[in-house]
Amino acid sequence: MTALSTVIAMIAFAANSVLCRMALAPDAIDPASFTTLRLASGAATLWVLTRVLSKAHAKPGGSWESAIYLFTYAIAFSFAYVSLSAGTGALILFGSVQITMIVWALVTGERPHPGRWIGMAIALGGFVYLVLPGVTAPSPVGALLMTAAGVSWGFYSLRRVGDSNPLTATAGNFLRAAPLALLVSLAMLSGTEATAPGIWLAVASGSLASGLGYVIWYAALRGLSASGAAVVQISVAPIAAAGGVLLLGEVISARLAVSSSLILGGIALALLARRA
Repeated sequence: MTALSTVIAMIAFAANSVLCRMALAPDAIDPASFTTLRLASGAATLWVLTRVLSKAHAKPGGSWESAIYLFTYAIAFSFAYVSLSAGTGALILFGSVQITMIVWALVTGERPHPGRWIGMAIALGGFVYLVLPGVTAPSPVGALLMTAAGVSWGFYSLRRVGDSNPLTATAGNFLRAAPLALLVSLAMLSGTEATAPGIWLAVASGSLASGLGYVIWYAALRGLSASGAAVVQISVAPIAAAGGVLLLGEVISARLAVSSSLILGGIALALLARRA
Protein backbone atom coordinates (compact mmCIF):
# COMPACT_ATOMS: atom_id res chain seq x y z
CA MET A 1 0.00 0.00 0.00
CA THR A 2 2.86 2.40 0.79
CA ALA A 3 4.45 1.81 -2.63
CA LEU A 4 1.20 2.36 -4.53
CA SER A 5 0.34 5.49 -2.53
CA THR A 6 3.81 6.86 -3.17
CA VAL A 7 3.60 6.33 -6.95
CA ILE A 8 0.19 8.00 -7.19
CA ALA A 9 1.33 10.93 -5.07
CA MET A 10 4.45 11.48 -7.17
CA ILE A 11 2.37 11.61 -10.36
CA ALA A 12 0.02 14.11 -8.72
CA PHE A 13 2.91 16.31 -7.60
CA ALA A 14 4.37 16.26 -11.12
CA ALA A 15 0.96 17.25 -12.47
CA ASN A 16 1.05 20.34 -10.26
CA SER A 17 4.20 21.54 -12.04
CA VAL A 18 2.77 20.90 -15.49
CA LEU A 19 -0.61 22.48 -14.70
CA CYS A 20 0.98 25.59 -13.20
CA ARG A 21 3.39 26.03 -16.11
CA MET A 22 0.55 25.42 -18.55
CA ALA A 23 -1.54 28.15 -16.91
CA LEU A 24 1.24 30.73 -16.66
CA ALA A 25 3.00 30.21 -20.01
CA PRO A 26 0.25 31.70 -22.22
CA ASP A 27 -0.70 34.28 -19.56
CA ALA A 28 -3.96 32.50 -18.89
CA ILE A 29 -3.78 33.51 -15.21
CA ASP A 30 -1.44 35.46 -12.95
CA PRO A 31 0.61 33.65 -10.26
CA ALA A 32 -1.24 35.14 -7.29
CA SER A 33 -4.67 34.25 -8.65
CA PHE A 34 -3.46 30.75 -9.55
CA THR A 35 -2.29 30.24 -5.96
CA THR A 36 -5.53 31.55 -4.48
CA LEU A 37 -7.73 29.36 -6.68
CA ARG A 38 -5.46 26.36 -6.14
CA LEU A 39 -5.63 26.60 -2.35
CA ALA A 40 -9.34 27.52 -2.28
CA SER A 41 -10.38 24.64 -4.56
CA GLY A 42 -8.13 22.29 -2.60
CA ALA A 43 -9.76 23.42 0.63
CA ALA A 44 -13.24 22.88 -0.80
CA THR A 45 -12.39 19.40 -2.09
CA LEU A 46 -10.79 18.36 1.18
CA TRP A 47 -13.71 19.70 3.21
CA VAL A 48 -16.11 17.56 1.15
CA LEU A 49 -13.87 14.53 1.64
CA THR A 50 -13.81 15.04 5.41
CA ARG A 51 -17.60 15.06 5.39
CA VAL A 52 -17.85 11.96 3.24
CA LEU A 53 -15.00 9.81 4.54
CA SER A 54 -14.30 10.83 8.14
CA LYS A 55 -16.11 9.18 11.00
CA ALA A 56 -18.69 11.30 12.75
CA HIS A 57 -17.97 14.11 10.26
CA ALA A 58 -14.70 15.04 11.92
CA LYS A 59 -13.80 18.73 11.83
CA PRO A 60 -10.74 19.88 9.83
CA GLY A 61 -7.56 19.76 11.89
CA GLY A 62 -4.15 21.14 11.05
CA SER A 63 -2.47 24.22 12.52
CA TRP A 64 -1.55 27.76 11.59
CA GLU A 65 2.15 26.90 11.54
CA SER A 66 1.58 24.17 8.95
CA ALA A 67 -0.75 26.47 7.00
CA ILE A 68 1.96 29.12 6.79
CA TYR A 69 4.42 26.55 5.44
CA LEU A 70 1.80 25.45 2.90
CA PHE A 71 1.05 29.02 1.84
CA THR A 72 4.74 29.92 1.52
CA TYR A 73 5.34 26.85 -0.63
CA ALA A 74 2.33 27.52 -2.87
CA ILE A 75 2.95 31.22 -3.50
CA ALA A 76 6.70 30.81 -4.13
CA PHE A 77 5.95 27.82 -6.39
CA SER A 78 3.59 29.83 -8.59
CA PHE A 79 5.84 32.87 -8.99
CA ALA A 80 8.87 30.66 -9.65
CA TYR A 81 7.14 29.03 -12.61
CA VAL A 82 6.89 32.37 -14.38
CA SER A 83 10.52 31.84 -15.43
CA LEU A 84 11.18 28.09 -15.07
CA SER A 85 10.30 25.09 -17.21
CA ALA A 86 8.22 22.31 -15.67
CA GLY A 87 11.13 19.87 -15.36
CA THR A 88 13.69 22.38 -14.09
CA GLY A 89 11.27 23.76 -11.52
CA ALA A 90 10.43 20.29 -10.25
CA LEU A 91 14.12 19.36 -9.98
CA ILE A 92 14.89 22.46 -7.92
CA LEU A 93 11.77 22.05 -5.81
CA PHE A 94 12.29 18.46 -4.78
CA GLY A 95 16.05 18.83 -4.56
CA SER A 96 15.42 21.50 -1.94
CA VAL A 97 12.85 19.28 -0.27
CA GLN A 98 15.40 16.48 -0.09
CA ILE A 99 18.08 18.65 1.48
CA THR A 100 15.64 19.98 4.07
CA MET A 101 14.30 16.57 5.08
CA ILE A 102 17.71 14.85 5.12
CA VAL A 103 19.21 17.56 7.33
CA TRP A 104 16.24 17.22 9.66
CA ALA A 105 16.60 13.44 9.72
CA LEU A 106 20.26 13.77 10.71
CA VAL A 107 19.46 16.36 13.37
CA THR A 108 16.89 14.00 14.91
CA GLY A 109 19.32 11.09 15.01
CA GLU A 110 18.72 9.03 11.86
CA ARG A 111 21.91 7.44 10.49
CA PRO A 112 21.55 6.11 6.92
CA HIS A 113 23.43 3.10 5.51
CA PRO A 114 26.82 4.13 3.92
CA GLY A 115 25.51 3.21 0.47
CA ARG A 116 22.65 5.57 1.00
CA TRP A 117 25.02 8.39 1.87
CA ILE A 118 26.68 7.88 -1.53
CA GLY A 119 23.34 7.88 -3.30
CA MET A 120 22.29 11.08 -1.55
CA ALA A 121 25.61 12.72 -2.47
CA ILE A 122 25.16 11.83 -6.15
CA ALA A 123 21.58 13.13 -6.18
CA LEU A 124 22.58 16.36 -4.47
CA GLY A 125 25.52 16.74 -6.84
CA GLY A 126 23.07 16.65 -9.73
CA PHE A 127 21.00 19.34 -8.02
CA VAL A 128 24.02 21.60 -7.52
CA TYR A 129 25.11 21.14 -11.14
CA LEU A 130 21.63 22.15 -12.32
CA VAL A 131 21.66 25.53 -10.56
CA LEU A 132 25.31 26.45 -11.19
CA PRO A 133 25.66 29.72 -13.21
CA GLY A 134 25.95 29.28 -16.95
CA VAL A 135 24.31 29.95 -20.30
CA THR A 136 21.70 27.24 -19.77
CA ALA A 137 21.29 27.83 -16.05
CA PRO A 138 17.73 28.54 -14.85
CA SER A 139 16.61 32.03 -13.89
CA PRO A 140 18.29 33.01 -10.58
CA VAL A 141 15.08 34.58 -9.27
CA GLY A 142 13.01 31.59 -10.31
CA ALA A 143 15.54 29.18 -8.80
CA LEU A 144 15.61 31.12 -5.53
CA LEU A 145 11.82 31.20 -5.30
CA MET A 146 11.54 27.49 -6.05
CA THR A 147 14.21 26.71 -3.45
CA ALA A 148 12.17 28.64 -0.89
CA ALA A 149 9.12 26.65 -1.96
CA GLY A 150 11.05 23.39 -1.49
CA VAL A 151 12.28 24.27 1.98
CA SER A 152 8.74 25.22 3.03
CA TRP A 153 7.34 22.01 1.55
CA GLY A 154 10.00 20.00 3.37
CA PHE A 155 9.07 21.43 6.76
CA TYR A 156 5.37 21.09 5.98
CA SER A 157 5.85 17.42 5.11
CA LEU A 158 7.82 16.79 8.29
CA ARG A 159 5.09 18.33 10.42
CA ARG A 160 2.54 15.96 8.88
CA VAL A 161 4.47 12.74 9.61
CA GLY A 162 2.53 10.70 12.16
CA ASP A 163 -0.83 12.47 11.73
CA SER A 164 -3.56 10.10 12.83
CA ASN A 165 -5.91 11.59 10.23
CA PRO A 166 -4.03 13.20 7.31
CA LEU A 167 -7.29 14.05 5.56
CA THR A 168 -8.64 16.33 8.28
CA ALA A 169 -5.18 17.80 8.94
CA THR A 170 -4.65 18.67 5.29
CA ALA A 171 -8.16 20.10 4.99
CA GLY A 172 -7.57 22.39 7.95
CA ASN A 173 -4.26 23.59 6.57
CA PHE A 174 -5.76 24.40 3.17
CA LEU A 175 -8.65 26.24 4.81
CA ARG A 176 -6.19 28.40 6.74
CA ALA A 177 -3.79 28.96 3.83
CA ALA A 178 -6.40 30.03 1.25
CA PRO A 179 -7.18 33.41 2.91
CA LEU A 180 -3.44 34.18 3.08
CA ALA A 181 -3.19 33.68 -0.68
CA LEU A 182 -6.28 35.85 -1.17
CA LEU A 183 -4.53 38.69 0.66
CA VAL A 184 -1.66 38.49 -1.82
CA SER A 185 -4.12 38.54 -4.72
CA LEU A 186 -5.83 41.64 -3.32
CA ALA A 187 -2.49 43.35 -2.83
CA MET A 188 -1.65 42.66 -6.49
CA LEU A 189 -5.12 43.39 -7.82
CA SER A 190 -3.87 45.71 -10.56
CA GLY A 191 -1.99 42.83 -12.17
CA THR A 192 -4.83 40.32 -11.98
CA GLU A 193 -5.44 38.25 -15.09
CA ALA A 194 -7.68 35.21 -15.13
CA THR A 195 -9.11 33.53 -18.22
CA ALA A 196 -11.42 30.52 -18.19
CA PRO A 197 -8.65 28.03 -19.11
CA GLY A 198 -6.39 29.46 -16.43
CA ILE A 199 -9.11 29.17 -13.80
CA TRP A 200 -9.84 25.55 -14.71
CA LEU A 201 -6.15 24.67 -14.60
CA ALA A 202 -5.83 26.23 -11.15
CA VAL A 203 -8.89 24.36 -9.90
CA ALA A 204 -7.56 21.07 -11.29
CA SER A 205 -4.25 21.71 -9.56
CA GLY A 206 -5.98 22.45 -6.27
CA SER A 207 -8.67 19.79 -6.23
CA LEU A 208 -6.92 16.84 -7.86
CA ALA A 209 -3.14 17.25 -7.94
CA SER A 210 -2.95 19.06 -4.59
CA GLY A 211 -5.92 18.14 -2.42
CA LEU A 212 -6.18 14.46 -3.27
CA GLY A 213 -2.46 14.13 -3.96
CA TYR A 214 -1.43 15.44 -0.55
CA VAL A 215 -3.81 13.18 1.32
CA ILE A 216 -2.40 10.15 -0.47
CA TRP A 217 1.16 11.33 0.18
CA TYR A 218 0.65 11.81 3.90
CA ALA A 219 -0.79 8.32 4.09
CA ALA A 220 2.36 7.03 2.32
CA LEU A 221 4.60 8.92 4.76
CA ARG A 222 3.53 6.55 7.53
CA GLY A 223 5.60 3.83 5.89
CA LEU A 224 8.62 5.99 4.98
CA SER A 225 11.49 7.40 7.04
CA ALA A 226 12.23 11.13 6.80
CA SER A 227 15.28 10.72 4.54
CA GLY A 228 13.51 7.98 2.54
CA ALA A 229 10.61 10.31 1.84
CA ALA A 230 13.06 13.00 0.72
CA VAL A 231 14.78 10.67 -1.74
CA VAL A 232 11.55 9.34 -3.24
CA GLN A 233 10.19 12.82 -3.97
CA ILE A 234 13.05 13.56 -6.39
CA SER A 235 11.34 11.17 -8.85
CA VAL A 236 8.76 13.92 -9.46
CA ALA A 237 11.27 15.90 -11.54
CA PRO A 238 11.64 13.51 -14.51
CA ILE A 239 7.88 12.88 -14.48
CA ALA A 240 7.26 16.64 -14.66
CA ALA A 241 9.93 17.03 -17.35
CA ALA A 242 8.24 14.37 -19.45
CA GLY A 243 4.91 16.13 -18.99
CA GLY A 244 6.49 19.42 -20.05
CA VAL A 245 7.85 17.86 -23.23
CA LEU A 246 4.63 16.06 -24.14
CA LEU A 247 2.10 18.75 -23.20
CA LEU A 248 4.01 22.03 -23.39
CA GLY A 249 6.59 21.37 -26.09
CA GLU A 250 9.48 22.11 -23.73
CA VAL A 251 13.00 21.08 -24.72
CA ILE A 252 15.20 19.13 -22.32
CA SER A 253 18.62 20.79 -22.23
CA ALA A 254 21.88 18.88 -21.82
CA ARG A 255 22.23 20.36 -18.33
CA LEU A 256 18.78 19.13 -17.33
CA ALA A 257 19.43 15.70 -18.82
CA VAL A 258 22.73 15.28 -16.97
CA SER A 259 21.24 16.60 -13.71
CA SER A 260 18.27 14.26 -14.00
CA SER A 261 20.56 11.29 -14.65
CA LEU A 262 22.66 12.04 -11.58
CA ILE A 263 19.62 12.58 -9.42
CA LEU A 264 17.83 9.44 -10.60
CA GLY A 265 21.02 7.40 -10.27
CA GLY A 266 21.43 8.66 -6.72
CA ILE A 267 17.85 7.74 -5.92
CA ALA A 268 18.29 4.20 -7.26
CA LEU A 269 21.47 3.68 -5.25
CA ALA A 270 19.93 5.11 -2.09
CA LEU A 271 16.83 2.93 -2.39
CA LEU A 272 18.87 -0.21 -3.07
CA ALA A 273 21.05 0.56 -0.06
CA ARG A 274 17.93 0.99 2.06
CA ARG A 275 16.53 -2.37 0.91
CA ALA A 276 19.87 -4.08 1.65
